[in-house]
Amino acid sequence: MLVRTPATSANLGPGFDSLGLALTLYDDVEVEVTGAGLSIEVDGEGTEVADRGERHLIVKVLRRTFDVLDDLAGSGPARPDGIRLRCRNRIPHSRGLGSSSAAIVAAIVAARALHPGGGLLDDAAALRLATEIEGHPDNVAPCLAGGLTVAWTTPQGPRSVRLESRITQVVALVPEQRLATERARGLLPGTVPHGDAAANAGRAALLVAALTGGLDAGVLLDATEDRLHQDYRAPAMPESAALVGRLRDAGVPAVISGAGPTVLAFTTASQVDSIGPEVGNGWHEHPLDVATRGAYVMTGESEVRA
Repeated sequence: MLVRTPATSANLGPGFDSLGLALTLYDDVEVEVTGAGLSIEVDGEGTEVADRGERHLIVKVLRRTFDVLDDLAGSGPARPDGIRLRCRNRIPHSRGLGSSSAAIVAAIVAARALHPGGGLLDDAAALRLATEIEGHPDNVAPCLAGGLTVAWTTPQGPRSVRLESRITQVVALVPEQRLATERARGLLPGTVPHGDAAANAGRAALLVAALTGGLDAGVLLDATEDRLHQDYRAPAMPESAALVGRLRDAGVPAVISGAGPTVLAFTTASQVDSIGPEVGNGWHEHPLDVATRGAYVMTGESEVRA
């Protein structure tokens, strides 16, 4: 079974832990059920963790999803005795583009396709399971559904809605250095001023309107202003914070992607090139479209084998 999962950018400025956008940068994960043993092959990002065996994230999530499906089916264990896993990873790791969410979702979608009772795990249940593993729904929601998503939690679990973004192109500016999500989240304070919380609520609402209504760049610049997390995390990624400032001073709506340190600019590659001095050196420029499709099982020729 070959599954393709998109990169995602969460927060999008004021939409902390709630807004997410699927992007056209993909990981391909091929899972084969075998008679025994475990084989893992990784091409691209993440080769350094290819030897983790049962501790590999995709393997752990595959096992867990099969167990969940066994319970739902009530027909005895269907967990495979052996697994062959092949990954072609293009999403940068620990850069704020949802690489862990892509791995988690790929495993859930693959297990759902391989298990005889896979249909029992509907999309809502898949979101719950992915959120339990990831910890937050803002990246797994767009990875599952594609497009622009708003995710939230209830006493019954996470929920999300998918919206059509009229903004279809962005540029991801990816640095060489990595940043662990745990470190970035650890810099956040326990409380924030009421005025900042109120400002972010208004900006988040405006951002949804700007993205779905195709409003002009001036409105989008205002809509991407954040007071809840980016400044607090800046000490862990000063170059990214400075780049966001330079781009915004030049009129480009720019935010930290996810937990960083990637910077996401709501603009085109040609505009980024036109303000080269503001961008500076040391950034890998990825012009991307908004991915209208979430994770899916691929058919035809396996790109992993290519």
